[in-house]
Amino acid sequence: MAEGDRPTVDAGIADLVGQLAGDAREVASAEIGLMKARVTTSIARFRDAAILFAAAAVLALAALIALLVGLIGTIAPYTGTGLATAIVCGAALLIAAMLALLGKSRLARRMSRP
Repeated sequence: MAEGDRPTVDAGIADLVGQLAGDAREVASAEIGLMKARVTTSIARFRDAAILFAAAAVLALAALIALLVGLIGTIAPYTGTGLATAIVCGAALLIAAMLALLGKSRLARRMSRP
């Protein structure tokens, strides 16, 4: 056997380093695939929850509108339709303004903290 025919130690180490690099690429690729699958699953869960929350909000808004219309109908015999509408809408707008100011103050407090 000639000197050039025998595998050298350096060639064996080079092959092992090459295999290690290939294995590292495969592991990294598998980890990326796993992370993509996890993110996709999480996004699907959040999407489904968001759809359910939106449906709940629409139904709650419809119920609130029905309540306000009923309140107008209840007050109208005593004050007239126009005044009953003005009273109910004014009260609803006043409550909305108070809630908005409360939210603004809480947000300002959160934003001022370091």
